[in-house]
Amino acid sequence: LLALSAMNVLAANGVRIFYAGEATTGTLSASVLERKAAFSINLTPSHNPLDYGGFKYNAADAGPAAPLLTELITRRSRAIIAQGETELMPPGLDLQRPLADIPGLQPENALASWQDLVRKNSGRHGLDYDAIMTAFAAAPDLAVAIDSVHGASRVHIRNLFKNPATDRLLHLRGEKDVSFGGIAPEPSSANIQPAIAALNRRRQPFRIGAIIDPDGDRIRFTDGHREIAMNQFGAMAYHFLHEVKGKKGMVAKTVATSNLANTIAEALNEEVFEPKVGFKEFKPVIGRALVCFEESDGITVIGHTPEKDAYIGLLLAMDMVLTLKKNLGEYLEEIEKTYGAYYPARDAVAVSMHGAELLAALARLEKYDRGTEVSIGRENKRIKEVITIDGRKMIFADNSWIMIRPSGTEPKVRFYVEARNQEETPLLIKTAKSMLAEIGLLA
Repeated sequence: LLALSAMNVLAANGVRIFYAGEATTGTLSASVLERKAAFSINLTPSHNPLDYGGFKYNAADAGPAAPLLTELITRRSRAIIAQGETELMPPGLDLQRPLADIPGLQPENALASWQDLVRKNSGRHGLDYDAIMTAFAAAPDLAVAIDSVHGASRVHIRNLFKNPATDRLLHLRGEKDVSFGGIAPEPSSANIQPAIAALNRRRQPFRIGAIIDPDGDRIRFTDGHREIAMNQFGAMAYHFLHEVKGKKGMVAKTVATSNLANTIAEALNEEVFEPKVGFKEFKPVIGRALVCFEESDGITVIGHTPEKDAYIGLLLAMDMVLTLKKNLGEYLEEIEKTYGAYYPARDAVAVSMHGAELLAALARLEKYDRGTEVSIGRENKRIKEVITIDGRKMIFADNSWIMIRPSGTEPKVRFYVEARNQEETPLLIKTAKSMLAEIGLLA
C-alpha cells in the first residue's frame, strides 16, 4: 500500500520509476548507481520489530542521504500533513492505482544490478564474484548457513549463490513473515543461535554462518564455534584485502567501533578515518578507504556502494574461507596473535531527559579528561586520550576504553566499552554505569 502510494505520487509528478519490489538496501543502492537514478526509496523497519516503519531515502550517490536532505524532507512532509493537501497530489489521484497502470514504470532486478556492479569493480576491491560462487559450488568441504529472519534477503539467497545443486547451502527463516517471527530481527548473539545450531549439524570442516537483518544492510557471522561481529569482521576484512589481496589504502570505522582495525592499520603504516556513528559519516573517504564499517554490523568496500551491504560482507567471508582454507574463527585468532585481542561490548539505558537537559547532564563527564585516573575493578587506569566527536570516548593507556553518547534515534544513552582481556569487559561496563549514575542518568 505504501509503495503503491509513493509510486503513484512520483509518477503524477513526471518521475520515471524503476520498481524493484522486495529488495535489500545494498542491491537497491547498486540499482541507483547502475541506472544513474536520482534517488531510491526503501520502505522498511530495518532491524526493528513489526510495529516500526521507516522511509529510507538514498541520494544519487547511492549512499545514506546527508542530514541537509533528510531534514528538508522531514520539514516538508510535516508541512504537507499539517496543511492536509499539496500541489504534488493532483485532485482525483488514485494512490492505489495498480502497477500495470502506472505510466513509465519499469521493473528493476536489483540483485542483477548488484551483481553487475561487483563484477565491474572487481579490480578495485579484489572480490571475483563469479569465481567465489563457482569455488563454493565445487567445495564439498564448505557448508554455508544463511538466516534471512524472514526479511528481504530471502528472495535473493538462492540466486545470489547461483542456485548451486548442493545441500551445503542452508537457508534459515526464508519464509515470508511480516512479523519476523515475533522478534526484533537484528543480527545479535541471541538471533544467530539457529545458524550456529545448523552448522553444528554439518560434517564439513569449513563452515560459514550468517544472519542478515530484514533490509539486508547488516550481517553477523559465525563458524559454528565463535561468533564474529562486525567489530572483529571489519578488521579481518581490512587485513584480508590489504595483506592477502594486495590492495593498499586506509581503513574507515566509526569511533564507537573496536580499535582492532586501528592497531592493524598502524602496523601497516596506513591511515584510519574515525568519524562519529552513522554510515553517512564515511562519505569523505568513499573511494579511498579499502573498508568502511561500524560496530552495528554494517560494512562496504572500495569500489562498491557507499551504503552498508550484507551481501558484500558475505562475499568477503566466503572469499576468506575459500582462499585461506581456514574458518573465520581461525583467521581471527591468527590476527589476534599478531596484533592483540580486543573485547568490545555495548549497552544502553533509557532516559527521560532530552535536548539541552540531557546534553547538560552528559557535559558533567568532562571531569574525566586526559590524565584522570578511573577505577576499573581493583585497578586505577589513567586516561591517555579523549575523543569528543560523538559523545565522549575515554581511552586508557592499554588501549581499553569507555564511550558514552546519546542515541540519535531513541530516548536512550548508549555506552560502549572495549577491554584487552575478557575478564575486564564486565568491569568496564560497571564503570560506565557508575559514570551514568554519577551524572543522574541511572538509578
